[in-house]
Amino acid sequence: MDSVRRRPFQLPFLSSLYDWVMRLAGGRHAVPALCGISFLESSVFPIPPDVMLIPMCLARRDRAFLLAGLCTLSSIVGGLAGYAIGALLYESIGAAIIDFYGYHDAFAEFQQRFAEWGGWIVAGAGFTPFPYKVITITSGVVHLDLLVFILASVAARGARFFLVAALLWRFGPPIRTFIERNLAVLTILFFVLFVGGFALVKVLL
Repeated sequence: MDSVRRRPFQLPFLSSLYDWVMRLAGGRHAVPALCGISFLESSVFPIPPDVMLIPMCLARRDRAFLLAGLCTLSSIVGGLAGYAIGALLYESIGAAIIDFYGYHDAFAEFQQRFAEWGGWIVAGAGFTPFPYKVITITSGVVHLDLLVFILASVAARGARFFLVAALLWRFGPPIRTFIERNLAVLTILFFVLFVGGFALVKVLL
């Protein structure tokens, strides 16, 4: 087993959570567990749903896109919960979440970029491995337009999870290690191409 799948976290409690999530991926209730993890990761849970999505897509490649869709929907609904925490409960809950995970710098940086980029920063950061809970809570704190937040989240999270599903569906087990080791690079590259495609269409039209 490669090092990525051997508990890639330094802190003991994160390693234990990672092991637990991996066991869920192989259990009889894997699909509802995937939805639950995707929901919770958007506001409070530290382990990304990709940890479950990858082995589940490999186990049932014919259901890879269905699993990606469920993962996306659950993440977006969870994102709305994170938005609500930021908008309504930041002092009592949101700040404690940011403090617990040590996301102070990320939180401050994300707030600064909102003024310039708005919904685009949500789409970009939501697609990459940037902590999604920071995005959702900060979006609520600054009261980003809710429709913009939802649309950006749909684009970002959907693109990320369907990219993983598409690669696994097409190439199967041989690409698993490559995805796990290079997910950050893959997602950023795909987002750059995605945005570049829209910019090119705008220029041509």
